[in-house]
Amino acid sequence: MIDIGGNGRVWLLSGPTSSYALLLTERDELVHLHWGPRITLADAEALAARPGPRGSGFESPLDGREEYPVEGGPRFVRPSLSVRTPEVRGTEWQFAAASYDDGVLGLAFRDELHRLRVTLSYGMRGDVVERSAELVHEGDGPAVEVLRADSAAWTLPARDAWRLTQVHGRWAAESRLEQVPLAYGEHLIGSRRGHTGHQSLPWVALDAEGAGEEHGEVYGCALAWSGSWRIAVQKLPTGLVQITGGTGHDDSGQVLLAPGDTWRTPVFAGLWSDGGFGGASRAWHAYQREHVIPDAEQVRPVLFNSWEATNFDISAPQQLGLARHAAAMGIELFVVDDAWFGARVNDRAGLGDWTPNPDRFPGGLKPLADEVHTLGMQFGIWVEPEMVNADSDLYRAHPDWVQCHPGRTRTEFRNQLVLNLAREDVQEYLWEQLHTLLSSAPVDYVKWDFNRCFTDAGWPGEPYPQKLWNEHVHAFYRLLDRLRAAHPSVAFESCSGGGGRIDLGVLSRTDQVWTSDNTDPLDRLAIQHGFTQIHPARVMAAWVTDSPNVQLNDRVSSLRFRFVSAMAGVLGVGGDLAEWSTEELAEARAWVSLYKDIRDTVQLGDLYRLLPPDGGLSAVQYVRGDEVVVLAWLQAQRNGEPVPPVRLRGIAADASYELIGAGGAGGGRDGEVHRGAVLLHHGLPTGLKGDFDAGVYRFHRVRP
Repeated sequence: MIDIGGNGRVWLLSGPTSSYALLLTERDELVHLHWGPRITLADAEALAARPGPRGSGFESPLDGREEYPVEGGPRFVRPSLSVRTPEVRGTEWQFAAASYDDGVLGLAFRDELHRLRVTLSYGMRGDVVERSAELVHEGDGPAVEVLRADSAAWTLPARDAWRLTQVHGRWAAESRLEQVPLAYGEHLIGSRRGHTGHQSLPWVALDAEGAGEEHGEVYGCALAWSGSWRIAVQKLPTGLVQITGGTGHDDSGQVLLAPGDTWRTPVFAGLWSDGGFGGASRAWHAYQREHVIPDAEQVRPVLFNSWEATNFDISAPQQLGLARHAAAMGIELFVVDDAWFGARVNDRAGLGDWTPNPDRFPGGLKPLADEVHTLGMQFGIWVEPEMVNADSDLYRAHPDWVQCHPGRTRTEFRNQLVLNLAREDVQEYLWEQLHTLLSSAPVDYVKWDFNRCFTDAGWPGEPYPQKLWNEHVHAFYRLLDRLRAAHPSVAFESCSGGGGRIDLGVLSRTDQVWTSDNTDPLDRLAIQHGFTQIHPARVMAAWVTDSPNVQLNDRVSSLRFRFVSAMAGVLGVGGDLAEWSTEELAEARAWVSLYKDIRDTVQLGDLYRLLPPDGGLSAVQYVRGDEVVVLAWLQAQRNGEPVPPVRLRGIAADASYELIGAGGAGGGRDGEVHRGAVLLHHGLPTGLKGDFDAGVYRFHRVRP
C-alpha cells in the first residue's frame, strides 16, 4: 500500500507490520523519513515537518539522510551513483515525476547536462521493501560511463550504538555467523570474483539494542545479484548509519550508456522486524517462498548424487547399480555428477564438450535415464557450462572464447578457464548444447556448477571490456530463463564449488542450492545455522555421505547423526551405497521414510533456531499449521551431566501436542501428549546422550 501526502511530496509504503516513508524537499532532495514499525500518513507528515540538521563547512546536512546520494554537490558520504562523460563527472539532478505501477512507486530525476534520467523504484512485498534504480540516456551527445550505480541506500534511525551481523567463510566453510559492534567508518563486504562467492552472502543485519533470537528490532538488507558485488555499512561522524549495495566491487566502470540505452540495477531488498533475528529470518523465508523461488510451494525430492561414490571413474552399468540401491532406499531423484561427457576422465579435460562420453555411455544418457525412471526415480545430471578445459574440442576450436587479456598468461585455476559468456556466440553455443542435451534424454534435474573465480576478466577487441563483469551475469540469467521456458519440467540447482553462488538473484531462477561441498554432519550444523539467517530450508540441499568423511576430515559419525543433520533442509544422499552394509541400507531406508513424513513441515514451515551449534546441544524447530518437528543434535555430553530439555517456540500455550515419533532418540513414546505451556517453558526432554547423538521429534497439535 502506498499513501501520498505533504502536497504530493511525502510517500508512505506499508506492509503488514512495517512502514517506509520518504520526503522530497522543496530543493528536490529526496530524504529518508522512517523505516520501522507501521505508522500512518499523519505520522510521516509529522516527521517531514521536523527541521533538518544544520550543516557546517565540514559536514553536510544531507549526509546520512538521502535516499540515494549521488556524487557531486554538498555530500561527503560514499555515493550510490557515480557517472562521467569525457568532460564532466558527477550528477546534479532535479525531480522529474512520480509514477505508480502495480504497487511500485517510481521517482524519476533528471540530470540536464548528462541528459540522464534516474528512476528510483520502491515496492513492498509483505514487510520486505524492494528497491532498485534505472538509468536512461535520453540525449544524443556523448556516452555516459556508469562508474557505479548502487541499487539503494538504506538509512537507519538514530541510535546510540549498532551491532553488525554477517556471515563469512571460504570454500567448505561457508555461512559462518559473526556479530561485531559497528565502529565509525566503513565496513565493506563483497566479492571481486565474478560470482557471489563463498566468502560472504550478500546480506547484512543490524540491531542497536541487544536483539536476541526472538526479541528486539533487526534491520536486514539482501542483494539479488550473482556476480561481483559490494555492500558498504557506513557509520558517519554524526553517528548516523547508512547501508549501500549494488553490483561490482570497485568503481572502475560498469557500463557505457550510449544515447537511448537503459541500465537497470538488481533489487536490494530490506526488511525490518521486531521479532529478533528469528523473526527476521522467518520473514525473509516467507518472502522468498512467496515471491522469489520458482514453484516454492512444491517440496523438493530426496536425491542421490553419485560424485562422492565414484568421482571421475564412472560408467553406465556402475551408475545403474547405484541407482538400484538408491531406489530400494526410497530415493526419488538420481543424479549423475561429473565425468559423463566428452573426454572427462579427470579434471584436466572435457569441460565444454557437453555430449555423453561414448565409451562410458555408448547409447548416450537416454538408456540410463529410462532405467532410472523405470526404478521410480527422476533423473538428473551435472553441468558446468561457463567453464572450459584447454584440453577440449571447444577450446581447440575457439580459444578466443575465454576471458583473457592480450599478451597475458591465461590462468588455469582447477585446470580450467572461464568462458566469456558476455559474447553472444558463446551464449548461443551453450544454448544449443544444453537445449540439445535436455531434449535428447528425459532429464528432470540439472545441477549447474561454477567451480572457479574470474582471474583474467579481459575481452580482447571489445572497446569497453569491463562491461564483461555484469554482462556475464545477465547472460547467465538469460540462459537459465531460456532453458526453463523451453524445459519447464526440469528443475535446476545452483552450485558453485558448494555455496559460492547463493543469492536472491539466482534463487529466482533455481529450485534449490548446494549449500557447501562440506558434507561433514557436524560442520554442516554451523553452516546451516548461518545460511538460515536469510534463506529457507526449502532450498538448502544437504547430503548424507560416508563415514569416515574421506572428502574432508576423516571424522567418524553415526548414520543417525548424519541423517538428522541433513534432514534440516532438502535431504540428499551422496555416499557409496555399493559399500554400505545391509544394516546401513535398511537404517537409511527408515530415515528416508521418516523424512518424507516430515518434509512438508521442514521445507515449507516456519523455522525456529532453538539452540545454536556451540559444542553441546543444538536444535531447530519447524512449525506448519498443526504440525511441529524438532531436530536436535548433541555434539558431546560432558562430565556425565544430563542434557537439559529443549524449550520450544511458536506453538500455542493452551493447546496439547501429541508425540507422533521420536526418530532415533529416547525422548518419549509415540502417543504421549504434551501441554504447549510445558513445552514452551519447561522444554522437551530429548533423551540424547554421549557424543554425536541426534533425534527427530514430531508432534501434532491435538484440537480441544
